[in-house]
Amino acid sequence: MDRAQLESWVADRNTPQKLVWRSRIVLLAADNAGTMAIVRATGKSKRTVVRWQERYLALGAAGLRRDASRPGRKPPLSAAAIARVVHMTLHEKPPAATHWSLRLMAAAAGLSRSSVQRIWNAHGLKPHLTKTFKLSNDKRFVEKVEDIVGLYLNPPDKALVLSVDEKSQIQALDRTQPGLPLKKGRAGTMTHDYKRHGTTTLFAALDVATGRVIGQCMQRHRHQEWLRFLRTIDRNTPKTLDLHLIVDNYATHKHPTVRGWLEKNPRFHMHFTPTSGSWLNQVERFFGRITHDQIRRGVFKSVDQLETVIKDYLEHHNENPKPFAWTKSATEILEKVARGRQALESQH
Repeated sequence: MDRAQLESWVADRNTPQKLVWRSRIVLLAADNAGTMAIVRATGKSKRTVVRWQERYLALGAAGLRRDASRPGRKPPLSAAAIARVVHMTLHEKPPAATHWSLRLMAAAAGLSRSSVQRIWNAHGLKPHLTKTFKLSNDKRFVEKVEDIVGLYLNPPDKALVLSVDEKSQIQALDRTQPGLPLKKGRAGTMTHDYKRHGTTTLFAALDVATGRVIGQCMQRHRHQEWLRFLRTIDRNTPKTLDLHLIVDNYATHKHPTVRGWLEKNPRFHMHFTPTSGSWLNQVERFFGRITHDQIRRGVFKSVDQLETVIKDYLEHHNENPKPFAWTKSATEILEKVARGRQALESQH
């Protein structure tokens, strides 16, 4: 045994630490120390202790100075392989599926899933995602966009701009069994099935300048209920201000009785969004919030309980209202829509 050499390495302060502990493993083994005793003495794993004992037996003291050769770095993917994955992702579909997954593409291209993932990330490809859209065919689309965006970005003097709509068929859903609460390591639970206890409709008018919401729940959403809500708006806004209401093209908003009432109340000015243009109405964002925050995961044993929760949410919101920030000009919106139409026409 090369004891003198090994002991000199251990004693020399200039010896690299990896050579020191490798030498100690061999010296301790020579003194008949057990494997686990060597593990405790050196702080190395059992596998490491056994490996360096075997290395010494095979190569002697010189073997302790050299690290084992490691496999070389995997060669990078060829440009042809990358191009093939990108082409298949963009222009082909997998058999018996609507879109590519990592597993399907890896099998088809003969690559690992991690390689496919790197290619997709580098090229901004997300075949598992889709986005919905609808281009309006309203003949007055441009005029209506310019009108409504003008109200957002340059509201008239001595007037309120109100984004108004109704969220209909809000269901009072009660779960068939109690759920389990959230705790560390486990999400909260609720049953997938439910009991229906009726529906309500939330009429809401969002003041786009302040974010304050005038809201009212009603059982139906006919023109009669719409008129009741217009009167609610009338009572809850300063009489000295004109009211510019942004609404969609729902038939109740244009009912003859409604038009007659509006003629008698000239401070109300109606601005209709284009067909398939509900994204122009800011109150839809408020409906999205109340659905996410309070309704979707709520448990309601009656319509009255549901309406009470909605009322409480409105009161809480109005204690510290914040307006939505509208940043796009009408020109920017129209240019984007034009690009969308051009893209569709080029594809079809």
